[in-house]
Amino acid sequence: MLKMILDPMGGILLTNDGNAILREIDVAHPAAKNMIELSRTQDEECGDGTTSVIILAGEILAQSLSQLERDIHPVVIISAYTKALKEALEIVNRISVPIDVTDDAQMLSLIKTSIGTKFVVRWSDLMCSLALQAVRTVSSTDEAGFKSVDIKRYARVEKVPGGEIEDSKVLSGVMLNKDITHPNMRRRIRDPRVVLLDCPLEYKKGESQTNMEFSKEGDWARAQEIEEEQAKHANGETSYGINGETGQVVDMKDYGLYESASVKIQTFKTAIEASRMLLRVDDVVQAVRKDREGGGGQVVPEEMEG
Repeated sequence: MLKMILDPMGGILLTNDGNAILREIDVAHPAAKNMIELSRTQDEECGDGTTSVIILAGEILAQSLSQLERDIHPVVIISAYTKALKEALEIVNRISVPIDVTDDAQMLSLIKTSIGTKFVVRWSDLMCSLALQAVRTVSSTDEAGFKSVDIKRYARVEKVPGGEIEDSKVLSGVMLNKDITHPNMRRRIRDPRVVLLDCPLEYKKGESQTNMEFSKEGDWARAQEIEEEQAKHANGETSYGINGETGQVVDMKDYGLYESASVKIQTFKTAIEASRMLLRVDDVVQAVRKDREGGGGQVVPEEMEG
């Protein structure tokens, strides 16, 4: 479902992307600002999982609250999260399957999974093919055989008013979105000679935890479906998930849905690291308060010393 957001400049933004929504939110609390930065970091690192990292980090902090209320030292909780992160990364590496980047069918299935929650899902086939073509256009291989894809430097999306989504295409070259400055200027030039200048010719302007509550019979059936999915995961059937349209537990391989392991790994790392940092901040504040009151703290585990 699309969200309509009014930005500080009075513009209207229609999106359901987690990063696009959070960057328009103005917050004052330092912890809330840190949580919003998680989404931006996730987007810069791998381009997906911006909503997942916020949800995961929030749930991790929610689970920490009950432990803090039991007077468990934040350092102990941080140590446990560090072990959990290591175990989670090992599980992801164990259950992930390799993808042949030269196979269009596998690559398109992976891309469709990423944009399935975005607004452009209406033009899924077109956008997936454009994304794949753009990445292959800007990819390069160095002398050592290492392949790199610098999308932010060599690829960009240029919006031209007056057209339809179906008119979108990937241009293998350079596009300059400039209008004519005089009516006598030609609109189309074949085989032009291009001059490259290192100086501008234009005047530059300055510028929780969740509790389940059943209110109707359908809620109990839904809870059983979730339990069925968890049981399949426990049996090693890690590719099972819930169909968002029917609510049934199905094998995602049958639908050609693959989630990028790099996105999942980065989501775990970013969420747990942010939670550990916030817990360290609370630890410092608590230590200062105890020093003023003349109280002592708990013994720090040996594995966390040094």
